[in-house]
Amino acid sequence: MGHPLIAFNQQSPAHLLANYLTSQSISATVMQSDKEFVVVLDDHAHVDRAKVIAEDFLSNPTHPKYQQAAWDSGKNVQLAPSGSGFSVKNIINDAIKAPFTSVVFLLCVAVYTLSLLGLFSPIAQHLLMQPFSVLSENHEWWRLLGPAFIHFSALHIIFNLLWWGMLGAKIERTLGVSMLLIVFLVSATISNAAQAIFSDPVQANLYLFGGLSGVVYAVMGFVWWLGWLRPSWGLSLPNSIVGFMLVWLVLGYADILWVNMANAAHTAGLISGCLLAGALSLGSEKR
Repeated sequence: MGHPLIAFNQQSPAHLLANYLTSQSISATVMQSDKEFVVVLDDHAHVDRAKVIAEDFLSNPTHPKYQQAAWDSGKNVQLAPSGSGFSVKNIINDAIKAPFTSVVFLLCVAVYTLSLLGLFSPIAQHLLMQPFSVLSENHEWWRLLGPAFIHFSALHIIFNLLWWGMLGAKIERTLGVSMLLIVFLVSATISNAAQAIFSDPVQANLYLFGGLSGVVYAVMGFVWWLGWLRPSWGLSLPNSIVGFMLVWLVLGYADILWVNMANAAHTAGLISGCLLAGALSLGSEKR
């Protein structure tokens, strides 16, 4: 016979907690009793540990780790606070909670919009990557970051910003703006430098590549590895998403896609994100 743990007036939080308990090797189900939804433990031996998790859930039910557990179990259960939905107010609130994610998002949109208005050439002249020999003379080191803000098509920018908006905000809300800033600066620099090594400059000593893809692969690798190394931190990705991104990376090298892929930038970004996650995990363990 199961052991009742806690009852909710709504179904969503009950299932959210039950999914998370199950992900922590504590088998739990949800049973409806009158107008209540009761989380029931299958094994009485886990009661004490389950109570601690339930108290943590009640103190912060919107923590991403609970939704992540639902995704990993193949379910999409989430809390629906009053006033939720697509509105200007909610967009602003989300932007405030992840300011650096929003700033990068808006800069990419602004650069792409100006490019559509005929200003691509002057923007490219100031942001695109140049050979290292040229940079050592003119000291325009911002070009190591500049290509991340340039996109060449609607599909290109939509794809990148969707992933950046989701994963960047996830990192920023969980580990803070400084951590996401470090991931962005390191991965953008390394991915653009790597792509320059494997590319040839066009006229005016400029490399014609750009996009946030290297950074996107970095934040993906960062969240992926932290989910593996530090699952208690609440950052993780479903295996299906990781698999999709890795397959997309391999297809780029196979050169069978309809677009030119910055393969070196993608690979360097992924590796830098994974290594940053490893370094952060190791550093926290020493502390």
